[in-house]
Amino acid sequence: MNALISVRNLAKTYISEGAETPALGGVSFSIAPGEFAAIMGPSGSGKSTLLHVLGFLDRQTSGEYFFEGKSIAEYSDEDLARVRNEKIGFIFQAFNLLARTSVYNNVRLPLLYSRVPEVQWDRMVRDAIALVGLEHRMLHEPSQLSGGEKQRVAIARALVTNPEVIFADEPTGNLDSHSGNVIMETLDRLNSDKGHTIVLITHESFAAAHARRIITLRDGKVESDVETAGALQRDGLKEKE
Repeated sequence: MNALISVRNLAKTYISEGAETPALGGVSFSIAPGEFAAIMGPSGSGKSTLLHVLGFLDRQTSGEYFFEGKSIAEYSDEDLARVRNEKIGFIFQAFNLLARTSVYNNVRLPLLYSRVPEVQWDRMVRDAIALVGLEHRMLHEPSQLSGGEKQRVAIARALVTNPEVIFADEPTGNLDSHSGNVIMETLDRLNSDKGHTIVLITHESFAAAHARRIITLRDGKVESDVETAGALQRDGLKEKE
């Protein structure tokens, strides 16, 4: 199977006031369509930088990044913005919902910048909200929702354009353990039942245990890349605890 994401010797160095700070130092791996991969590592390991590059929010300093077999070096910034909107969904730790806007309109937001015909929007929004089980909250505003419900809205928003890959950046970081488990079970279903490619950025072992593969970064490099049993590993961790 052809890789959806492939990076070779990916490096990123930030320069500030003449000082160079390396964040990634030669990262290489591939992710196939339909995979559920977790990227782990301590603070400063390069997780956030890697997410920004993979999600077309930033460009690497050197190395190669192929998305759907095409080098992103061939994309203009305008092309990257279009692909980011159409083929990538983001879920953030802080939810990033519009405060005085209904669940329905928060989920609809990515469609405003898409090339999807407007006549299809209502069905797509309702389908995405149904996938996360929030039909009864459709007209509520974020202030009326729990933390777990807010994150489920964020998942629906990430899903609404039917992207090729969903990047979940510490999606359980602001949640209690019960809500965190609900979010991870939702991502599990989206991967196993709906076939969505999930790339999870996390430092939490219980969240990473839902993935079928764990890539660990340390000091900007891949320390390990291990296939797991996914949900089976999660159950095993619970037993050990």
